[in-house]
Amino acid sequence: MCLSIPSQIVAIDNERQSVTVDTLGVRRDVSSHLMEEPLELGDYVLIHIGFVMNKIDKEDALHSIELYREIVTKLELEDAAMPISST
Repeated sequence: MCLSIPSQIVAIDNERQSVTVDTLGVRRDVSSHLMEEPLELGDYVLIHIGFVMNKIDKEDALHSIELYREIVTKLELEDAAMPISST
């Protein structure tokens, strides 16, 4: 199973056909070779194996990001509550 977290485009390199995206504070370069639709700064996209697969609506992206943050917070709280094993 693959989960794709919405990523926001923060830089575009048309010469290399790539974009820099921000995914929950982590920036990376990904290929835009598979996109026929033009990409713009601020667009939200979904990425799979280093390629932009499609653009998504900003409202949907922000809602998804908020849900991911809630999941991460709950998992961190569960981890903190687990007893430390001495084995």
